[in-house]
Amino acid sequence: MSRAQKATNLIAVVLPFLGFVAAVVLLWNSVVGWLDLAILAGMYLATALGVTVGFHRLLTHRSFETARPLRLSLAALGSMSVQGPVIAWVADHRKHHAFADEEGDPHSPHLDPETGFLGSIRGLLHAHVGWLFNTQAKAGARRYARDLLDDPAMRRLSRAFPALALLGLAIPFGLGLAITGTLAGGLTALLWGGLVRVFFVHHVTWSINSICHFFGRRRFDTDDHSTNVAWLALPSLGEAWHHNHHAFPTSAFHGLRRLELDPSGLLIQLLERVGLAWDVVRVPPERQAAKARTTVAAQRTSAG
Repeated sequence: MSRAQKATNLIAVVLPFLGFVAAVVLLWNSVVGWLDLAILAGMYLATALGVTVGFHRLLTHRSFETARPLRLSLAALGSMSVQGPVIAWVADHRKHHAFADEEGDPHSPHLDPETGFLGSIRGLLHAHVGWLFNTQAKAGARRYARDLLDDPAMRRLSRAFPALALLGLAIPFGLGLAITGTLAGGLTALLWGGLVRVFFVHHVTWSINSICHFFGRRRFDTDDHSTNVAWLALPSLGEAWHHNHHAFPTSAFHGLRRLELDPSGLLIQLLERVGLAWDVVRVPPERQAAKARTTVAAQRTSAG
């Protein structure tokens, strides 16, 4: 990343937290307005889906195909989540899958040399936020994201990360200003739909790196520590079915059972129905069953 991109990412870690603290102070013994909450919800969904559907399932794993304008729009929305330039994000995540929970994984919680409780805490802190300061954007784009580097439009969009991050703050401010007609309305919308929204999107996303490699349930045979965490599924828009994802990385749907809610998968399904998505990757039930049976057999062998 360039200096401007690194500075943007660093500021994005600290500033949203300060915004969240300010929001708590402003709300003390009071109630936030419905407009601010609506802008917060809308910006959360738009930018988080830019990450889950755009950065992750489309660009990193090629779980489906779509038209170029929508592809670039999703990448732009993901950039407004302020998680780094799209090419760096994709390269880091592909490296994560290549070395999942092994040496070389940018954000595994299981690589700290300290053992016991202290090692676990340090590992979780590294996976959640610590990796942003030492391993983020070091995956090597030419090795892990050459397809995006070969796309001139995607290169330009990746270089525009600081501007897109600012746009993600300008939009809620503009909405609040336009709807209320007051500077105060614009500033509270910026606080909630901008800073607080970035704070929430960040920590939900980072929880996939930390919590979903440490706590939760597993049912497939994988060589990592990935887990499914049901209570995190809705806030993460389906990404918390992370063990399912590691078992079948190219699947467009992370929720593989009827009750495994996956809003990102539902959006892809909707895009497919209206002709905006095609070549959608699905995992047949028999393939899921075979991998699950392998897990059971391995557990029985281990128990024996």
